[in-house]
Amino acid sequence: MALQLDSYPDIAYGSGSDVDLSVDEQRQLWKWEAAVGYRIFAAMRWGQLGDGHITCRDPGHRDHFWMLSYGVPFHQATVHDLILIGPDGSVVDGPAHATANIAGYNIHHPLLEVRQDINAAAHTHTAFGTPWSANVEPFRAISQESCSFVFNQAMYEGEDLEVDSTDGGYRIAEAMGANILVILRNHGLLTGGLSPAEAVGWFVIAERVAEVHVKAPNGVAISDEMAKHIAESFEGPAMGWRTWQWLARDLVPDPTVVL
Repeated sequence: MALQLDSYPDIAYGSGSDVDLSVDEQRQLWKWEAAVGYRIFAAMRWGQLGDGHITCRDPGHRDHFWMLSYGVPFHQATVHDLILIGPDGSVVDGPAHATANIAGYNIHHPLLEVRQDINAAAHTHTAFGTPWSANVEPFRAISQESCSFVFNQAMYEGEDLEVDSTDGGYRIAEAMGANILVILRNHGLLTGGLSPAEAVGWFVIAERVAEVHVKAPNGVAISDEMAKHIAESFEGPAMGWRTWQWLARDLVPDPTVVL
């Protein structure tokens, strides 16, 4: 499959982001997915206060990662607004005078360092994920989508909501373990994925699940046996990728706006 960034790829059951690309092509694809991801967040009215970040590992320098330059509104995100952050937090590539989101570095650098099995992460403050996190409780199997996370989630109970050092990021990474979702106490949701598309897709699904939990706090969960059965078709990496594809087509119909 040749890399194409002027249109979205076909969606089919079982399809995912597993394409054979060179390092340069992989970098282009992930930056494109991240930029579209920021616009998806903006269309959902997230990040309007400058809160949140979507990051992706650089495929050629795995200890570096890309994220949106601080001060750029999510709805204006382009691949040219992404900056490459080195292990020490310095900006090593991107627009002149660009700066990094400090909390973003403190969270995502440790996470991507510890979680070598993922290449991207997404976090922002949302209308349902943040209030649900204040309950300091995991998701339960009270909806179909909830089953994606019931056996693939973690809770971070630290009170360091500012995450003003990488120490906090390492604690979050430790708490997250091998899961795709970690609920940050009194803070919100954070998801990981093999690509920015997957991380963003999982984040939006998690926010929808949080909405169900907030609106049905006494909802009766289905059995673990049935939840595991449903999870088999909902928890694969392709689910996050396909969700991003649907969101992108609906909320960012012209993918060239980020180029």
